[in-house]
Amino acid sequence: MPPVSRTERATEAWEALFRAQVAVMRHLAADDVWDELSMREYDVLFTLSRAPGRRLRLHDLNRGILLSQPSLSRLVERLVVAGLVTREGDPGDGRGTVVALTVEGARRQQSVGRRHAASIRRHVGPALSDDELDTLTDLCTKLRGAQN
Repeated sequence: MPPVSRTERATEAWEALFRAQVAVMRHLAADDVWDELSMREYDVLFTLSRAPGRRLRLHDLNRGILLSQPSLSRLVERLVVAGLVTREGDPGDGRGTVVALTVEGARRQQSVGRRHAASIRRHVGPALSDDELDTLTDLCTKLRGAQN
C-alpha cells in the first residue's frame, strides 16, 4: 500500500472532526435545554461570559462565534431588546461597538449552560476516556490557534 500523503491525512482528519461535530450537534440541538434561548443566542451569551469584563467589541465577538456580521448584529439587537446584553459605542474607537452581558443575560446563560453541560456530558462523556477528552481538547485548541 502506498504511503498516505499529508493532504490525504489532513483531509481525513478534518472530515472525521467535522462529521463528529455535526453528529454531536444534532443531538445537542434536539435536547430539551433550549426553552429560554436559542443555541445561537446561548453562544453569544456564553462567549461574552468568558470575555474579560463580560464585554467584547462586536468585531471580536463575531470572530468567536459562527455567524456572519449582519446576522450577529440582528441577533445582538434582539438580545438588547430582551435585556440580556447592552450595546454601546467603543470609547477607544468611535466606529466600533461594544456588547456587554447584563446580570439577567448572565443568569440565563448559566441556567441554560448547566443543562447544556449535562447534555454534553451525556453525548460526549461516555464516548471518550478522561485522557482522550484531554487530548481532544488539546488538539482542538492547537488547531484553532493555528488559524489565527
